[in-house]
Amino acid sequence: MQENAVLNRFSELDEKPEFSPALKSLAQVISYLTHPLFIPLLVTFLILQSIPEYMVAFKVQSKRFAFDMLYFRVAIISIGFPLLTILLLRALNITQSIYLQSQKERIIPYVAMLTYYFWAFYAFQQEGRAPRFYTAFFLGIFLSISISFISNIFVKTSMHTVGWGGVIGFLLSLMWGMHMNVSVPLVITFFVAAVVATSRMIVKAHDPREIYLGFLIGIATQLIACWILVK
Repeated sequence: MQENAVLNRFSELDEKPEFSPALKSLAQVISYLTHPLFIPLLVTFLILQSIPEYMVAFKVQSKRFAFDMLYFRVAIISIGFPLLTILLLRALNITQSIYLQSQKERIIPYVAMLTYYFWAFYAFQQEGRAPRFYTAFFLGIFLSISISFISNIFVKTSMHTVGWGGVIGFLLSLMWGMHMNVSVPLVITFFVAAVVATSRMIVKAHDPREIYLGFLIGIATQLIACWILVK
């Protein structure tokens, strides 16, 4: 009897915690608002607002026009094309939903994203107007998607934490590679990343292993990209 009680106790400890519907709904909203598709546009906005002097090469006609065109380019590459791809896959019944919940459903979107972000990196690199750290940011995204595409064969890596890990890695690159003081944005990003990771586990989209792997990929690829282009 005592052995059965002990076994039942351990079984209860192994069970995943249950969260209230309200908390699950909040976690789902956070997942939507912090989706990795929005990250390149967010990073671009923060750069243009905080250190616009590094982007002066984009001022062809006027500052506002040039920066608006940059926003448009990034939005099309990071949001427009990926959303169009996912909606087409759903319309053709290649995927069961737009949320890409299974590893198999993520294969074609991964390939499409690889194409879009390599194009973005190559275009910025060839133009030569963007600062190297900004071009390196898109190279880091391309590398992170490449590694995530491979890891997707074995585990459903969290793209949310890949994305926010990438922001952390990018800020670390600015700190170490460009010697910029980004301590406040870095602390804020760590906090947001922790909230995002917790939200993804609350909605049971990923387990801790998939969450940590995403952070590792995101941070490492940005640091590698900085080392390649900025040094």
